[in-house]
Amino acid sequence: MTLASSSRRLLILAAALAIFGAAFANRSAAAQPAAGERMVVEAKELVYDEKKNTVTARGDVQIYYKGRLLEADRVTYDRNTSRVFAEGHAKLTEKDGSVARADRFDLTDDFKNGFIESLQVDTVDNTHFTSPRAERAGETTTFEMGSYTACEACRNDPSKPRTWQIHAKRIIHDNVEKMVYYEDASLEMLGVPIAYVPFWSSPDPSIKRKSGFLSPVFVYRSQLGAGVGVPYFWALAPDYDLTVTPIYFSRQGPFVTAEFRQRFDSGSYSIRGEGTHVQDTSAFAPAPLGAGNKQWRGAIQSLGDFWLNDRWHAGWDITALSDRFFFQDYKQYNYLLQNYFFREASSTIFLTGQGPRSYFDMRGYYFQLLSPNDVQAQQPVVHPVIDYNRVFDIDPAATAGLGGQIEVDSNVTSTSADLANYESINPRRLDSIYGLYNVCAVYARDVVPQRSTCLLRGVGGDYQHATISGAWKRKFIDPVGGVWTPFAFARFVGSYLDYDRQGLFPIYNQFGQPIPNGAQGQFFDGADNRFRGQALPGIGAEWRYPILARSFVGDIVFEPIAQVVARSNQTSIPSLVNLDAQSLVFDDSTLFEWSKFSGYDRFETGTRLNYGGQATMSLSNGGFINTMIGQSRQIAGANSYAQADAANVGLDSGLNSRASDIVGRFAFAPSSLLSFVAKGRFDKGSLRARRLDIFATMNLDPITLQLQYANYASQPAIGFDLRRQGLSATAKYDITSNYFLNGTVTFDMSRYLYNSLTSPTLVPFTTTLTGINLTGTAPLFSVATLGAGIGYHDECTTLSVNYTQIYQPQSYTGLPARNQTVMVTLQLRTLGEARFNYGVGSVLVNDGVRSAVAH
Repeated sequence: MTLASSSRRLLILAAALAIFGAAFANRSAAAQPAAGERMVVEAKELVYDEKKNTVTARGDVQIYYKGRLLEADRVTYDRNTSRVFAEGHAKLTEKDGSVARADRFDLTDDFKNGFIESLQVDTVDNTHFTSPRAERAGETTTFEMGSYTACEACRNDPSKPRTWQIHAKRIIHDNVEKMVYYEDASLEMLGVPIAYVPFWSSPDPSIKRKSGFLSPVFVYRSQLGAGVGVPYFWALAPDYDLTVTPIYFSRQGPFVTAEFRQRFDSGSYSIRGEGTHVQDTSAFAPAPLGAGNKQWRGAIQSLGDFWLNDRWHAGWDITALSDRFFFQDYKQYNYLLQNYFFREASSTIFLTGQGPRSYFDMRGYYFQLLSPNDVQAQQPVVHPVIDYNRVFDIDPAATAGLGGQIEVDSNVTSTSADLANYESINPRRLDSIYGLYNVCAVYARDVVPQRSTCLLRGVGGDYQHATISGAWKRKFIDPVGGVWTPFAFARFVGSYLDYDRQGLFPIYNQFGQPIPNGAQGQFFDGADNRFRGQALPGIGAEWRYPILARSFVGDIVFEPIAQVVARSNQTSIPSLVNLDAQSLVFDDSTLFEWSKFSGYDRFETGTRLNYGGQATMSLSNGGFINTMIGQSRQIAGANSYAQADAANVGLDSGLNSRASDIVGRFAFAPSSLLSFVAKGRFDKGSLRARRLDIFATMNLDPITLQLQYANYASQPAIGFDLRRQGLSATAKYDITSNYFLNGTVTFDMSRYLYNSLTSPTLVPFTTTLTGINLTGTAPLFSVATLGAGIGYHDECTTLSVNYTQIYQPQSYTGLPARNQTVMVTLQLRTLGEARFNYGVGSVLVNDGVRSAVAH
């Protein structure tokens, strides 16, 4: 080749490239392309056919233009028609990262319009469109005889059907509206058609919020009938939306739910309302076991949380119900209803602030009771409860070497209730009309608290209580390694009681006496309504001596512990009122607390010695073994745990004798596969277990198992006249990486103890409301809750079928029953979720049911 011929070829290629690029960039000399829109062409060969007026790029062609990348074995540009033809491994990558592959592209010169053969589109959201022929018109692509799925192909056999996909005569993807429309569409699962719709639409997979219909909801319950609802979601603005779900029940008519949500830079809030006009009130139990003839029923719920600055936030959580049975009758599942004995809807408004070493919280509470066994008038309103805590470090140099740490803690609580909350014990008694409400035979406090048959759990009237305490402590290490922590504190308490003397509530005991507010005075010590105050200083010290031993298994640390706390010998309950410290649990976690009461209404007095020890072995693989044992002893002054308040708190606690019960703990976690914790309280003389808690977790892939066992001895002085025992188990078995089984069961292992209690005071006669006799016997393992499920999950699909059996009142009788539900949930990624709840039915619990209710 001569130099002249080589130069001529280079000039021809340069001219062809210029023509190819200029044709794509802009055919008008009046509108030159911007620098970012200029074309970049890479190819092994570039041919300009002057006769056909075409430019062809061959061999690993890559054309980058306006943010799009076109790749193919051959790309031809026809200057006569201004069209681009790409063939052979053709691929077009969009600005957003989506990739379209085809046998052949026939596009306009800006790549926006044209026809595509054998198209496959893979988006950045891992969704996939396919079509034998598609048409592109600007921002809209039409897939003829197309399919859509969010599932990946099987890695081992890509020819296998996807988990699910939609086949349609026509799929229209509008990138402006961000919508996908389907005409004559069918949904296939594993290649099998399961549903057909003539027309359907869904948001673009990249869109998280889009107005439109959501997946339908299907419900069946015998008292409601069959129900179907289709939610509609309005994306009213980027920061707020509205979802409305109308449901029609074949027996009860329309039911509407609406939820409004709004977000701000500083927080968010939501308001949810639901309601109905009942068509057939006979489907529900008569009052007071159920809603009775109430026709307008509903609920309003609202949540809000806003940050005022980086330390303060305020909000609310409010629930208002038309009646206490609404959730039970119209909800298949609600967390408020899963425990038969403690069910309530709480509403609160709060203000919370937190600094580096300080905390402030102010809340108001209102509780709406959901159980037919509770009296709403006895429930207190809290207005408000305020807590403040702050910790200060003291500089030893500025305090003559004192140093240490000061903690300030305060609480203010204000409550009111319309009716006194009495509880009958030894034995439990139910009212004479309905057999629902706990009533006392005699509303009075026995001079010997252990003989009491009536307790006062809550004040009918107003009660205000304020506490402020300050504590100092400092840690020292002596020359032989002992760790000493001296401390001092002072506690100041003020309270004002203003109880009601006149109120009555028409719930009668066997003597025809209603619940009286006036009897409260017999439970209070001293004068009735007045202010009471108390100052309680104290000092103490704690000593620990950790001893390290090394072994071939691991390091072992032995640590004997002793603590003495000295306070003045005075009563810990000036008025005998105790509202916030009724939950007293003495175990390993409270042994070395300065006061083992749970709230502010009670506090330890006198001088008490707490002692024990623990040992911990740290294994080389990160596991550990820990054991602990200890005891508490009143060494001077009156034992505050032997001084009963109006609710007898302190008695039968294991602390009410001079030498307490023995508490201990054993924890074993050899690896991440297994953990075991046992905690107990044992009689100091016989070492018989009075309280035992066992927790175990096993992660043995593919099986996960959690066990919890509890066994508590009777505490007749505070109302638990028989032993309480229960076992719960939760398990999950991963059959494969996609299929799983799960289950949960809770056994009430003490209900059978009530079989012998056939006294009319505990198990009443046949109820006059239903005519059903409730006597019977319970087995050793009475099932309280039961759940089992099977499911499947992968990157695009979640399918679960669950069966639940919950102990709660039967809707149409109001009597305790095992309510059974089957719940089916199918979630298809990008398409939505479909739910079907089927109420299988309920079975009355005739195994000493009233005993269980009282228990």
